[in-house]
Amino acid sequence: MPRAGLDRATVIAAAAEIADERGLSQLTMGLVAERLGVRAPSLYKHVAGLAELQNGIGVLATAQLGDALRDAMQGYAGRDALAAAARAMRAYLTGHPGRYAATVGAAAGTELEAAGARVIESLAAVLRGYQVDPADQIHALRTIRSVLHGFATLQSSHGFQWDTDTDESFEWLIDFLDRGLRKP
Repeated sequence: MPRAGLDRATVIAAAAEIADERGLSQLTMGLVAERLGVRAPSLYKHVAGLAELQNGIGVLATAQLGDALRDAMQGYAGRDALAAAARAMRAYLTGHPGRYAATVGAAAGTELEAAGARVIESLAAVLRGYQVDPADQIHALRTIRSVLHGFATLQSSHGFQWDTDTDESFEWLIDFLDRGLRKP
């Protein structure tokens, strides 16, 4: 019988916290059990194993990122929407590096696809403020995600060693994307 108050969502939330604190690669079922005050075998009533747990974190993170993007972009268009989305994505990625790491390569499935649709819808809304040919939309979406992912991932891992302010570089990046999306 599962412990009262312990369910799949609680297990995944605890694992997500650990992933953010220690890194996704350091996540173990034992650490999650310790965090929740149970023995590791108790977790298997809620998740099949570490792979399912990591996938659950990926789904959680994708849903949270989609909500953050949607909320940040509310009422904005064009460059302002791009900047709001970029800042929201950077804040989420740097604030939750372990969770975000679980989104990269997460196994496709109904939950992930539904959560991912919110992220894509928000980024596609950014593109509506530009004159991106529908045939090029997927390329633009991939470019935006790649650039923002790269910057935030490097920042989270202390990959910027120069003295130049990273916020200034990030604003430069937003302007760079804006110019590229405005191409004739």
